Amino acid sequence: MGAFNLAELDKLERRERQLTILAAVVVLVMAAGVALLMYPLVFVHPDETEKLPLRFAFFGFCVLSTLVAAYLLDRQRTFRKLKQQLVSELELNVELRHQANSDLLRTIPDLNHFQDRLAMDYRRASTMEKALSVIVIKVLFEGNRDSNEETAALGEAARAIARIKRATDSMYLLGPAFFGLVLLDTDTPGANRLTGQLEQSLRLVGANNRFTCESFVCNYPDHAKSAHELEQAVFSRLPAQQPWLENAEAEVR
Repeated sequence: MGAFNLAELDKLERRERQLTILAAVVVLVMAAGVALLMYPLVFVHPDETEKLPLRFAFFGFCVLSTLVAAYLLDRQRTFRKLKQQLVSELELNVELRHQANSDLLRTIPDLNHFQDRLAMDYRRASTMEKALSVIVIKVLFEGNRDSNEETAALGEAARAIARIKRATDSMYLLGPAFFGLVLLDTDTPGANRLTGQLEQSLRLVGANNRFTCESFVCNYPDHAKSAHELEQAVFSRLPAQQPWLENAEAEVR
């Protein structure tokens, strides 16, 4: 459940329960021992002048010992209720976060929008003799992940990218676990610097969400001389034999 380890919380609860039971048993055993030592003095050979105060003290001690043991057990029940409440709130927060990540991914433009924007930005860059860069980021998951975990991780990755990208940059979801950035007026060194910042931010997020990332930079005019070459460079980094990719490549042809 994210950075919060539920197994550790269960282990802490078991340890707390064991210590509470041990403390209650120790209190009752010690109280019973003291009561047995006091019993002859209070009931068998009482001092007539101090008989009533001794009996008050004896019964008061017994009641106090019982209350202490009851307090320890009640404290354990309270701890358990707080733990259950905390877990419920945590699960609700995780569910809300997952829903927010799903909504965020649905709002990110897809590959078709990327092609349209790239063609438009390329015409602008070539006309004004400006540089244009594209960054492709691939998210790699560690171990087996279900769809909900992958969606949550991709949402966190999208948030990390959005925090780093500039106002003039545009972000796209090119395919499953693939993000793309179109960088206006950005040469290769500038794109590489931004890629380094993105990778650093994604490493921090990936440490908690168990994923890593790979990135690829393509620049016009350093690496590609046309919009078609830019698109082909991006498609070469995407997984083959995907319906959405085949359709996009058909449109390019």
